[in-house]
Amino acid sequence: MSFAAATQEVSNSSHIVEWQLLADVPDEALHALLTIARRRTFSRGEVVFHRGDPADSLNLIRKGRFSVRIMTPLGDTAMLSVLGPGDAVGELALLGEPVRSATVSALEPAETYSVHRDEFERLRHEHPIVNDVLVGILTDRLRRVADQLVEAYYVPADRRVLRRVCELAELYRAGDGEVVVPLTQEEIAELAGTSRATVNRVLREAERRGSVELRRGRTAVLDVDELLRRCG
Repeated sequence: MSFAAATQEVSNSSHIVEWQLLADVPDEALHALLTIARRRTFSRGEVVFHRGDPADSLNLIRKGRFSVRIMTPLGDTAMLSVLGPGDAVGELALLGEPVRSATVSALEPAETYSVHRDEFERLRHEHPIVNDVLVGILTDRLRRVADQLVEAYYVPADRRVLRRVCELAELYRAGDGEVVVPLTQEEIAELAGTSRATVNRVLREAERRGSVELRRGRTAVLDVDELLRRCG
């Protein structure tokens, strides 16, 4: 991608909105980063990288949603998070992490901008301001980890379930009206760190209040504001 093309990408207002985690990064740094980024497209179910693969690149998500799955101490696979436009994945590769700690795959047709570690290192030496990109991404990651830790210790499971559903509704929102979250109750349970039985009970209660509608393999969120009030 040429510098002119990269500048046009960043100048597009919708593109800027997508990468809110880089909102405080100077445009010059983002411009420079996009000059070395490689556009990658993924079909539904396609793996970006597996756990244990060499960690050699950062992916900025431009389109679509991705699942991040980890291996539990019992040997099971669990969904840790769902990422969408505005998120980054694989950022630890830029700090020298040797292998991937999770498996990331596309939940739908998706697109990223991929930056190889060696190219990023060269860019950092040529344009030190690009360090602001890495600081912005790592700050966002640290904030999320801290929030998850507090939740795990102090937030009841019922509230965690509602919070995950609210977050997913925001991630999948396409306009006004209902939002369909195309994840199973088992997957929501993994995201909330609880059992499927708990998720089913919480969502059944929300359905009786008219906040959601349970469908086969998915949940339609009818009233996000009501869920937000209940999950704090």
